Amino acid sequence: MRNRLIETFSMHYEKEEYQTVIHNIDRGVVFKGANLWILIFAIFVASLGLNVNSTAVIIGAMLISPLMGPIMGIGLSMGINDIGLLKKTIYNFLIASGVALVTSTVFFLISPLNDAHSEILARTEPSVYDVLIALFGGTAGIIATSSRQKGNVIPGVAIATALMPPLCTAGYGLATLQFGYFFGSFYLFIINTVFIALATLVVVRLLKFPYKQMQDNRTRIMTQRITGIVVLITLLPSIYFGYDMVMQNRFEKKADSFISKEAYFNNDYLLNKKINPKTKSIVLVFGGKKITENEIDSLKAKLAKYNLTDVTLDIKQGFAYLTENTSKNEQIRRLAEMLAETEKEQQKLQTESDSLAGIKEMSASVYRELKIQYPGIRTAILEPSVIHSNDSTHTDSFLVIISMSSNLPQKEQKKMQDWLKVRLNRNDLTLIVKK
Repeated sequence: MRNRLIETFSMHYEKEEYQTVIHNIDRGVVFKGANLWILIFAIFVASLGLNVNSTAVIIGAMLISPLMGPIMGIGLSMGINDIGLLKKTIYNFLIASGVALVTSTVFFLISPLNDAHSEILARTEPSVYDVLIALFGGTAGIIATSSRQKGNVIPGVAIATALMPPLCTAGYGLATLQFGYFFGSFYLFIINTVFIALATLVVVRLLKFPYKQMQDNRTRIMTQRITGIVVLITLLPSIYFGYDMVMQNRFEKKADSFISKEAYFNNDYLLNKKINPKTKSIVLVFGGKKITENEIDSLKAKLAKYNLTDVTLDIKQGFAYLTENTSKNEQIRRLAEMLAETEKEQQKLQTESDSLAGIKEMSASVYRELKIQYPGIRTAILEPSVIHSNDSTHTDSFLVIISMSSNLPQKEQKKMQDWLKVRLNRNDLTLIVKK
């Protein structure tokens, strides 16, 4: 049983020849000619995707990008103690990264769109979770490269670890002089690079790739120390950012729970809310009658119930919120938008309520008329419905289910269906008659 379990996880029968793996990675390391042009155009595609906030375009760029080659080359060369290959991969990695950064910066300098959409913002605050993604993704990548059955793992690793978007976001930060974006996204790129290379190094050693013996033992020890220091320097900030992200998420959940359960006043409605985990503040904007100081104090007292004792709660009312940093016309516009949105929601709810009430009343009336024509009817269900099909399409319909005390002939069923179509003004009506 134990041997069978070990054999299940063994790669012995699928493992590619060592020299073949080394040759394949070595071949993808060099950036010149076609490889360099592919990288440039992939950067343009990724930058466009970030610019228009299109996830599909960004994924396409990640599939095109050849950046994985030199990163895995760094891990392989360190794993087999090949200093010549290491120098070549680092040189090409720096060339590729530099070209990518310059290309994305130029793109965002000439692009008329400069807004930081969600796809850009998502790559400015890396955390320890990005470390784990790079580590596991890099491990999957080198295992697939070392196996004869490569499948679609490498493209998946390129998408999961996201090497291209952070470089493009760094270019956006340089082009718009938003250096916080630059450092955050470039740090994410470094995380992905270091831990994909580390995963490659570890797997290469575990698979017992033949490595070159260094004549100078001091060089070998120095290489190992440098590797450890780089990994540690990259890891520690990401742990802090990961912890901070978890704390912010917890704060937002507690604040949302507090607002939904406690922040309501009679004859008032919530126009807007702002939760800021970094400053630990909550701003609530209400419209309606004047909220008294006693009511505000009572609400603030409830913060402790949600472990929000060190939180600043600011209650704004109508124009008071808008007069701080906006002109009078802007105040009116923003308040009008809030009121219009609230009114739209109320109208939608009222329409749905009226529709349900109308259907209920209509169903009762039709049932009474049917009962007169067909005394044998025991029950009737009349309601709108949706018909789904295998090709993912759906059509609206109206379903009527009649329960009879005795069998109803097909001719009478057809007559009943025709009458119902006219009575309900629904040609898409489906009638089911059962005993």
